[in-house]
Amino acid sequence: MILINLLPHREIANKRRKEVFQMAMFGALLAGLLAAAVVFSIYQALIDSQQERNSYLKSEISQLDNQIKDIKGLEEEINSLKARQKSVEDLQADRNLPVYLLSDITQLLPEGVYITSMKQTGMNVEVKGSAQSNERVSEVLRNISNGSPWFTKPILKEIVSGTVEVAPKDLRKVVTFTMSFTLVRSTEVKQQNQERKP
Repeated sequence: MILINLLPHREIANKRRKEVFQMAMFGALLAGLLAAAVVFSIYQALIDSQQERNSYLKSEISQLDNQIKDIKGLEEEINSLKARQKSVEDLQADRNLPVYLLSDITQLLPEGVYITSMKQTGMNVEVKGSAQSNERVSEVLRNISNGSPWFTKPILKEIVSGTVEVAPKDLRKVVTFTMSFTLVRSTEVKQQNQERKP
């Protein structure tokens, strides 16, 4: 006997395929959502850990900034103390400068040159005096320039010829002059002496 299937087998097969396809689509959708959720949670965890690291670094940077400010304050204090120390050392070293000034100036003046006034302003000294001739004034300038380590940069500011009455009816020709020079600090003289030694 021949069996004939009168049921709509193609529609049933199509329906089954549609159901399998829909189940596969639904499964793929669920798998995609699950994968997206996993990826999102992984990235969110990475972002959170990076933000924690960033906040830790920010707190450490702020601590370092505070330490840098403290160090800068200490450096300023150290520089201030060094400047004060140098000032005190300069004052202590320069306290003998007037002695060197008077001692050396008397040795450097040739015969026939007289100082009438001397004024010190800081490290600059202005000397006024009289001499028997222009040559004597030139000799004083040379002696100050080369004869003492305590003096430097002599400058002749003014020279005037005139006469002086030594005795009644005895007039002598003299030259009055004004010159200035700079005193050299004791530390610089010591440094120059050390440089000259081999």
